Amino acid sequence: MTFPAPTRADHQKFCEREGWTQVRNARGKTGTHHVTYELTLPDGRVLRTRISHPPDRSTYGRAIWAHILRDQLEITEKDFWACLRDNVIPSRATPTQTGVGIPASVIYQLITRGVPEVELATMTRAEAIAKLNEFWANE
Repeated sequence: MTFPAPTRADHQKFCEREGWTQVRNARGKTGTHHVTYELTLPDGRVLRTRISHPPDRSTYGRAIWAHILRDQLEITEKDFWACLRDNVIPSRATPTQTGVGIPASVIYQLITRGVPEVELATMTRAEAIAKLNEFWANE
């Protein structure tokens, strides 16, 4: 799928549409204008993007645009354009509650009995307690 050359106006419109907060608006010595936006994600991370408005360019080159999508907006180009063209706000991953975690004392006891941490990471609370009960039954 091909997309048009992204402009700085597209970048700014995307930020405004998704609900990014403008945190800085500065004009440098050369007359360039920089607007900085932030977006707090459900997992607590904060994304930050800066839109530069140099006097001689309105579009981004492919390399800088790829960097902005990947490292600043953390979104695909397809989702970026869906937001602008179709008003589809990106679905940002929200942390899911997997249930009640394994008590630290159970984790400690399983680790001291030789259960690898990578195995513990895949266990549910019930599985970890059952495994500990097995150790106790055989002591």
